[in-house]
Amino acid sequence: MLIWFVVLYLVVSIGIGLYAATRVHSAKDFAVAGRHLPLPVVTATVFATWFGAEAVFGVSATFVKEGLRGVVADPFGSSLCLIIAGFFFSTQLYKFNILTLGDYYRLRYNRTVEVLTTLCIVASYLGWVSAQIKALGLVFSVVTDGAVSQTAGMILGAAIVLTYTTLGGMLSVAILDFVQMGVIMGGMLYIGHLVSGMTGGVAPVIDHASAAGKLDFFPPPDPWQWLTFIGAWVTMMLGSIPQQDVFQRITSAKSARIAVWGSILGGSIYFCFTFVPMFIAYSATLIDPGLFKGLLETDSQLVLPTLVLQHTPVFAQAIFFGAVLAAIMSCSSATLLAPSVAFSENIVRGFFPGMADRQFMWVMRASIVVFACIVLSFALWSNASIFKMVENAYKVTLAGAFVPLFFGAFWKRATTQGSLAAIVGGLTSWLLIEVLVSGAGGTGTVANGDYAYALVGIGQAVPPQLIGLGVSMLGMIAGSLLPQWVGRPIPQEDLHAALHHRAAAETHHAEHLHKHPPR
Repeated sequence: MLIWFVVLYLVVSIGIGLYAATRVHSAKDFAVAGRHLPLPVVTATVFATWFGAEAVFGVSATFVKEGLRGVVADPFGSSLCLIIAGFFFSTQLYKFNILTLGDYYRLRYNRTVEVLTTLCIVASYLGWVSAQIKALGLVFSVVTDGAVSQTAGMILGAAIVLTYTTLGGMLSVAILDFVQMGVIMGGMLYIGHLVSGMTGGVAPVIDHASAAGKLDFFPPPDPWQWLTFIGAWVTMMLGSIPQQDVFQRITSAKSARIAVWGSILGGSIYFCFTFVPMFIAYSATLIDPGLFKGLLETDSQLVLPTLVLQHTPVFAQAIFFGAVLAAIMSCSSATLLAPSVAFSENIVRGFFPGMADRQFMWVMRASIVVFACIVLSFALWSNASIFKMVENAYKVTLAGAFVPLFFGAFWKRATTQGSLAAIVGGLTSWLLIEVLVSGAGGTGTVANGDYAYALVGIGQAVPPQLIGLGVSMLGMIAGSLLPQWVGRPIPQEDLHAALHHRAAAETHHAEHLHKHPPR
């Protein structure tokens, strides 16, 4: 019964996605759903941005092992990211009527900055989407009691998500997010209700977690522990702002006002609701301490599904795994779409500026297929946990893409030369220290001399991505204030007017090419 319910749910989801695909008539429909989504749909799709594999399996398992301090990145950093991004995108970028973040980098700076930042954004999705595919494999394996291996489950899950995402784009994603949000919330709350009945209510679970120190949020007064704590928080909160999927979901709204409120509501609901799977997973340690202690030592990601399979009726199992599949599919579809759209718009299209709208849609679809294959390969190869795959995904955008985006919007003196210095300096310093620390194997010693030894010591005390962020800021400021050798600064007296003029000119040129394609 459980297997057939899952199959039925997948068939219905694919059907909804394929129906939405019949309403996609242009690249704008495919990339940002035509920018006509109402507030309820925007709220649902922003909520689904983060509520995926890491929220259900990764965050809950990490909380059981490390407590609130271990989940500072998600949900604390990620929910704040959605709210900050909503204000930023709606007030600074929505009016430019652009498809991708890379378009803004091109308008504000130049083509080189567009390409470099787009590559950073695309690379950051490798770990994130792989985490979703890995979770789909885990679900299929658990539901079939091992009849479908995790490897086969990953392949099957990737194929299902690829089908409706390739055909329907953002419109399919948005409609499915709206439907699946109801399934997610209803299913998780129902399981939470059942589990609370087994533990004697919510209060005993909270009291037990508090006594075990799991509700301690802030680290002890140790500056190095605080740096690690802040590094995890900032990486998710700021590093995930220059992300194409967040941008697409927010700017798909039919007005800037809806974009703001959709992001605030979606981020707030996400923050509150993530505590439901945390509560369910921690309840397992009270319901069957012996069994779940062993799982914590082997694979803590199995705590939640094992609890549901062994301690709830079949109907509850069907509800739970339906909700889990809804969460993972809604999250993975958009995160598969986003890097593919960014790569097509900001890398491929630059080499073929005369491409017609219909040809561009097929380029985006081909990019989705290629990226899905790469992601699947990475998911099959990587041994990292779901939570760690997500947490590590945004180091590259924090070091390489965040500073040019925010300084470009709020500092009129930011220049192309400054942005290039920020990108190169941030990425180089982050990668250098990350590689040296990894090479040291955590021992703090390397065989490359005193300079490398000092870098390793710094990298072990301060998160490398924070060092990259700091160097990126210095590069932006110094590169913008020094004599300009690269690019021409946009006139400071009317920066937004100049950007509007550029955006309008590009839009007019694109419309002209669509009506009169080159022979």
